[in-house]
Amino acid sequence: MPAQRTPRIRPLLARPRIIRAMDVYDELFRLRRLGQKCALATIVQVNGSIPSYESAKLLVREDGSMVGTIGGGCVEAEVWSAAREVMETERPKHLNFSLGQDAADDSGLICGGQLSVFVEPVVPLPRVFIFGAGHISKSLSKVAAMAGFDTVIVDNRAQFASRERFPEAVDVYAEEYDEIFPKLPIRDTSYVVIVTRGHRDDMRVLRHAVNTPARYIAMIGSKRKVLGVVKELEKDGVPHAAFERIFAPMGFDIGAITPEEIAIAVVAEMIAVRRNAVSEWRSLSKSIFGSATSRVPAK
Repeated sequence: MPAQRTPRIRPLLARPRIIRAMDVYDELFRLRRLGQKCALATIVQVNGSIPSYESAKLLVREDGSMVGTIGGGCVEAEVWSAAREVMETERPKHLNFSLGQDAADDSGLICGGQLSVFVEPVVPLPRVFIFGAGHISKSLSKVAAMAGFDTVIVDNRAQFASRERFPEAVDVYAEEYDEIFPKLPIRDTSYVVIVTRGHRDDMRVLRHAVNTPARYIAMIGSKRKVLGVVKELEKDGVPHAAFERIFAPMGFDIGAITPEEIAIAVVAEMIAVRRNAVSEWRSLSKSIFGSATSRVPAK
């Protein structure tokens, strides 16, 4: 009898791969809308046989959970670790693997191929929550949007907090500050700017803001007004240390007078914080609180 041939195992067809890739993209889009970081790993080059395919993708969320796969085993574990680092540094990495004996010890298979994986950070646009919808806020929202920030407007006056006045904003809320603040998704990548119509409302918002992980918290006002607001909050039990990381008075000291000039001074300060600028920009900051280290969280 002729010898029987061992059936050749063929790789899966492209359709399941496309579905899996779409799952990854759908989740990436969802995370960006939520303002959450993630990292996307893609097999960009293949030589020889590997337990996956070129263009396979793995998405790693902030909490370490994953969507998709690039083949599993020790390669995927190392890529997962690199993805966590990439999210932290916001810098991409290029990894190369050779699937020889080490891969066999891990999976029981010796594929013998090589692959390259590109791991890139996916960082959502930073979001600035602007409390107050007056003239300065109107200019601030426009300038911030031009500089690459999503803007959210909050004011307790419906005639000011409107889509007509803030067409570039991603969200506009016309609600009382104390009621809306706990509902807002303020994260460690968020920016908070307080420019309400009076120091009482500023004080209400600042009381909430200092208890958030926001990367940047700023408040308008003269040095005298800022100190007065802080003193009132300290009487109510807010510790002085809570104010060491705020920027108040807000913005760079460039002699700004008009709403447009003030907006530019504030957004410039926000950009310096966002980019971890290495220049002496802190000498231009008008803030009377804290050191540069205590105000800007390390990334």
